[in-house]
Amino acid sequence: MIISLSEILNQKNEVRTMTVPIELENFKRDGAVYEFADKGSVSLKLENLGDKKVKIELKAKVSLRIPCDRCLKEVIVPISVEFLKEMDFKKTEEQRIKDLDDTSYFIGYDLDVDELIYEELLIGFPMKVLCKKDCKGICNICGTDLNQGECGCNRTELDPRMSVIRDIFKEFKEV
Repeated sequence: MIISLSEILNQKNEVRTMTVPIELENFKRDGAVYEFADKGSVSLKLENLGDKKVKIELKAKVSLRIPCDRCLKEVIVPISVEFLKEMDFKKTEEQRIKDLDDTSYFIGYDLDVDELIYEELLIGFPMKVLCKKDCKGICNICGTDLNQGECGCNRTELDPRMSVIRDIFKEFKEV
């Protein structure tokens, strides 16, 4: 959803509070697509600070369907998004880039709420997702979910760095 900030900038000491929907269909990251379990809505507060400055305060709660990193079961992960920024519209786009002020969610005087939510989800995305703390994962040989029981495969892996030493012992093994 795109919100125009020009009306707020034109009225001194203007404060607007609104609730807007999230229009993102899904969340894409590193080639993977994650569906929303719950989008919720965005609570947005815009405040004119004067001198072409706007304070943006955003809060949202969403839930994503993310596969467990060990067993690939779908896990619903809640993510809270909180954002607070003062935007100075006196600065040119070149000055913002020079100040490392990444504002890809602004198009002129318009705020793209979905782009802002997307960027904040990227920042808050969990490093590792597990369905439970002691998830055993899947068998790397047959693919059985080890949380449901053992499969019987021999999964002992030998350290490949030790293969030379094993070869030496095999060669000089006495019969």
